[in-house]
Amino acid sequence: MGMIGGSLDAFIGSVHRRGAALDGEIELVCGAFSSNPEKSKETGKALYLPEDRVYGSFEEMIRREKELPEGERMDFVSIVTPNHMHFPPAKMALENGFHVVLDKPITLNRAEAEELKAIWERTNLVFCLTHNYTAYPMVKEARHLIKSGAIGKVRKVIVEYPQGWLSQLVESSGTNKQAAWRTDPSKSGAAGGVGDIGTHAENLAEYITGLKITELLADLTIFVEGRQLDDDANMLLHFENGAKGILHNSQICNGEENDLNIRVYGELGGLKWRQMEPNTLVWTNQEKGSRIIRTGVNAESRAAQVHTRQPAGHPEGYVETFANLYRNFAFAVRAKEAGQEPDPDFDFPGVEAGVRGMAFIDTVLKSNSNGAVWTKFE
Repeated sequence: MGMIGGSLDAFIGSVHRRGAALDGEIELVCGAFSSNPEKSKETGKALYLPEDRVYGSFEEMIRREKELPEGERMDFVSIVTPNHMHFPPAKMALENGFHVVLDKPITLNRAEAEELKAIWERTNLVFCLTHNYTAYPMVKEARHLIKSGAIGKVRKVIVEYPQGWLSQLVESSGTNKQAAWRTDPSKSGAAGGVGDIGTHAENLAEYITGLKITELLADLTIFVEGRQLDDDANMLLHFENGAKGILHNSQICNGEENDLNIRVYGELGGLKWRQMEPNTLVWTNQEKGSRIIRTGVNAESRAAQVHTRQPAGHPEGYVETFANLYRNFAFAVRAKEAGQEPDPDFDFPGVEAGVRGMAFIDTVLKSNSNGAVWTKFE
């Protein structure tokens, strides 16, 4: 693995590195860790990389790694930069024959996402988008139960992602790097909270149910005076099978941590899952009451079982979800090299999920700007 972004003072880069290393399938061999060459060198030194494999720019890294003999050069790039720097390195990596792992959202805007999809289709390389919440064992189990018909036809979906870390204008302090770029439209894109965490909620709802959103009504707000992008969003959803849904994401829910949660109700029962209590899936039924499904105890699906890492009673955590994605990605690369199809239970989000996420953002913004009206999701 070669990494683009993820210097020592970055948040998500270290998460990716820990996840990628967990199974011993992936070795970090090079990096362009910052647009500041000195900062990149400092990071490479701290990670014990040889000086000649630490680069001052992603262009230099991709160009020089390609010149190395096969077996010595990196096999893929992991891109963990702010949103506006997703497309250029991903494009260059694919065009130079390197597989790609990319943090979400896929690009700064939909036009870039569509172009990247066309390049990926042409190069036929392996591409992973790190919608990591899909890699929890109980999310896999929920998807399996719905697909198997355990709760009948889905009727209602409620997905929420409240946070409180942007309750104040923290981006103005000059000390919070995350807040600064995530609220800057030139770096984050046209949406704030919708792009940052709303896309996670959309992706989780469609992944678990297997249903696509067909239209939505969105009401966005900027509650914190002086902020440029939305910090609160409330939506109504229509799904392709006739199910109705509610999605809200917010970064001004004072006191909330990271409470992504979902409830799905069908004709025969319902399912409830919370990211802050990830080992538990609740299966509800009007006549029989609730059944608790626990990671490592009574999950039925092979997909849940192969994504379970800890003995029963030990929490499956955030880093483990990234480990699951990176392991599955490594398996897919090995399968491609061997001319084989990857095991479907070792799945991960790809380019299509990324393009759909950008379409979701566009649809939400269009609905809101037209006065919170129903808008087709195309």
